[in-house]
Amino acid sequence: MQTVMIVGAGKGGSAILKIMRETAMLKVVAVVDSDPKAPGLEIAIQEGIPTGTDWRKFIKQDIDIIVEVTGKQDVFLDLREAKRQNSVLIPGSVAFLIAGLIEEKETLIASIENETYKRDLIFNTTGDGMIGINLNTEVILFNRSAEKMTGVKRANAIGRPIDEIITKSHLKRVMETRRIEANQELILNNGLKVITTRIPMIGENNEVIGAFSVFKDITDVMKLAEEITNLKEIQTMLQAIIQSSDEAISVVDENGKGLLINPAYSRITGLSEDEIIGQPATTDISEGESVHMKVLQTRRAVRGVAMRVGPNKKEVVVNVAPVIVDGIIKGSVGVIHDVSEIETLNRELHRARQIIRTLEAKYSFEDIIGHSEEMTIAVEQARLGAKTPATVLLRGESGTGKELFAHAIHNGSDRKYNKFIRVNCAALSESLLESELFGYEEGAFSGAKRGGKRGLFEEANNGSIFLDEIGELAANTQAKLLRVLQEKEITRVGGTKAIPINVRVIAATNVNLEKGIANGTFREDLYYRLNRMPIHIPSLRKRKEDIPLLCQRLIHKINQEYGRNVESVTEAALKKLMEYDWPGNVRELDNILGRAIIFMNYNDINLDEHHVPELIKKEHNTHTQMEEEEKGNKTLAQLVEQYEERLIYQTLKQMEGNKTMTAKSLGLSVRNLYYKLEKYGIANIGMQ
Repeated sequence: MQTVMIVGAGKGGSAILKIMRETAMLKVVAVVDSDPKAPGLEIAIQEGIPTGTDWRKFIKQDIDIIVEVTGKQDVFLDLREAKRQNSVLIPGSVAFLIAGLIEEKETLIASIENETYKRDLIFNTTGDGMIGINLNTEVILFNRSAEKMTGVKRANAIGRPIDEIITKSHLKRVMETRRIEANQELILNNGLKVITTRIPMIGENNEVIGAFSVFKDITDVMKLAEEITNLKEIQTMLQAIIQSSDEAISVVDENGKGLLINPAYSRITGLSEDEIIGQPATTDISEGESVHMKVLQTRRAVRGVAMRVGPNKKEVVVNVAPVIVDGIIKGSVGVIHDVSEIETLNRELHRARQIIRTLEAKYSFEDIIGHSEEMTIAVEQARLGAKTPATVLLRGESGTGKELFAHAIHNGSDRKYNKFIRVNCAALSESLLESELFGYEEGAFSGAKRGGKRGLFEEANNGSIFLDEIGELAANTQAKLLRVLQEKEITRVGGTKAIPINVRVIAATNVNLEKGIANGTFREDLYYRLNRMPIHIPSLRKRKEDIPLLCQRLIHKINQEYGRNVESVTEAALKKLMEYDWPGNVRELDNILGRAIIFMNYNDINLDEHHVPELIKKEHNTHTQMEEEEKGNKTLAQLVEQYEERLIYQTLKQMEGNKTMTAKSLGLSVRNLYYKLEKYGIANIGMQ
């Protein structure tokens, strides 16, 4: 049972409290309002629910759901900041929507129960004997009057051929001719003479689904001739009661064998009468346990059980009640509710939560996919970096997931409850980037806001700031960033006052900063400040063994975005994907899978080779490129680097791409080897 705290006890809060009191799934453990005379507080006191005027004294309790009904944005924001991590905060508008949906479902269930009761009342209280058979001439309906007149118990009749119950029955003939036979004399097996009307049962697609007979003792017919009702109307009314419901109805006998289903049942589950009638109650279940059998064992109604039914594994909620006659259980009746509307609402709520999460760091280390050696090393380094205050420099090609690592490092640090600010240094001009990062004072430039503006470093105080594409910073901005890293303070544009800050800097680049230093475009002193803890994120071509896992995660994401139901990638398609070198890395893989799924048929659930667009392979022969380099005048340092590059390439090739053995052979650490491979742009030999 989920625990709930309601914040706001006015008219709206009182309405939600009343609805939740009647819901067995939820338990209200606290009602709070700043007005001690709020009507909702009085209701809560009468119900023995704790109340108060300050929600803070309850917030640390183990509360699953917090419903904010004050309508005040500041209260909502305060609750969001103060709540426990596993507590769900729901705005009043969403709570009203969910509560209304629950109330509507309860009303519908009550309506179905009422209709079922009326059908059973008519069927079992009439003085007419009633027998129904299916296409196999097996008895599926047998009321009390039929028991009394034939001398055969219902339990002994259901499921048996009609000829064994009434030898001279002509119900089979009625199914063949599809004609009503009204007011026919018939002698039962016990010698009782009756007047019977036989009616073929026609389905909604004009197909014969069985036959139905209504009969009276001839003595009663003679005495009550004026009062005989039109048997056709009775049959039509019985069918209407069962078939007019939009909710699926399933009836089983005391042994759990199927007796009756309606068209709505077949529509939701995808199962026909032939597949259910006379079969065990577990026949329609894809996932879950039979509620019918539980009810038959306990003789108690069961409500709100979630399960999947039918070949399409339809998600439903099931309510089942026992049928007890004279203290003896005769079966059970189930009503199946399609929960697609609730699922739609849950998806909308999930989308809303995702939008809220974009204001914070969204990903953790659990979201990083990959078991390759290269990725495992990168993740272990990132986990270590998260636990230290040192500046982290994420290095890797475009599309490898540097921002994902930045999110994970922030969420793995002790700053995770503070802000995480993201800045793309290449997306803003020099002047705009400087004012955005460090803020500005009033009058610093034309168009400056009155009172000035706080910069992103100030906004991220006590949190983290992610500087993507750090290699694109202009020289003036580099100088200011160096001061931030050295002195832990910033100066606004147009200002003179130093403002102390406590910000964790996570930088990322896909360019060679060392070449930038050599070219004079990147400050060497800033490089040493940023490069305290470099983490090299491998390209996708260096960890192709992770492609199956990445495909699984990306397909799940694409299914949610496009409303598709693709389940897996075939071996042939995976082979095609594994043979490609992925210059665009994971971002390109996401693009290729998205394009493939868009053009798949909606009935396709497996992404095959022919769905994958043509992939143009690119050669990555670093050795050949090095041979073709110009051989002009070079300094000693350049010649040493050239020799080092060739030696690393040759050793890596000799070790068949095994980086651990290569590092050991060269007397380097694995981490240092990765740095040099990235520095010289040497591709993975083992994958070429």
